[in-house]
Amino acid sequence: MKFVLPVLTPPSAEAQALAGVSSLLLDMALVAVLLFMVVDRTAPPQDLPWKPFSLDQPLGLATSGKLARIAADPVRCKAALAAGGVEFTETPAKRDGFCSTLDAGRVGGAELSPAGPVMTCRQTLAFTLWKRQVLRPAARDILGAEVAAIDHYGTYACRRVYGQGEGRVSEHAHANALDFAGVRLRDGRRVTVAAHFDEEGARGRFLRAVRDGACEVFRVTLSPDYNAAHRDHLHLDMGPFRTCR
Repeated sequence: MKFVLPVLTPPSAEAQALAGVSSLLLDMALVAVLLFMVVDRTAPPQDLPWKPFSLDQPLGLATSGKLARIAADPVRCKAALAAGGVEFTETPAKRDGFCSTLDAGRVGGAELSPAGPVMTCRQTLAFTLWKRQVLRPAARDILGAEVAAIDHYGTYACRRVYGQGEGRVSEHAHANALDFAGVRLRDGRRVTVAAHFDEEGARGRFLRAVRDGACEVFRVTLSPDYNAAHRDHLHLDMGPFRTCR
């Protein structure tokens, strides 16, 4: 009996090309997985969008996106404040015409003056992040002192922009803004936007640095560079618009 060996047909050019592409894609996938593992282990968590958000992390590449996602969810927002040790006592939700205090609470702590302002959770979250990662470090680095108190001109105020009778409603009308006036330092010095923002020295550099840092955290940051109405404060809010001046 004769055995006839089957004739092996060489793969077509198309099959060879497909096999080459498949091999290349597999190699690329393995490289991507390895690269992800290296980045996940070595990159700072504030630069990675899949890492948990923390108020104690410096500002990073992913901070803005993570802050926006958490601020949009009242449950996650309150959890982030609690994890960061922030005193936030919820207040009854009120409506008064175009004004409201929905998702708002009274912010504790001894630093804010006047104490105990009412702010939305998202505004409190942004303010706390700015205070810890921008304001305090800038005071240490530029002024060589620790912050003892943060002076402000208020948070909730039932009014339109600039207090006009018509026009756009202010974020203050929703307890979603804070007007920062300046700081008092533990060495007794006081630095105010009204007196020192345009100075060439350390006090002016400090105020402009915290303004620039606020632009990375808040949706809207307005300073004396914006207009005369803000000559004595920084307006900081977490409203729907985005402006940095």
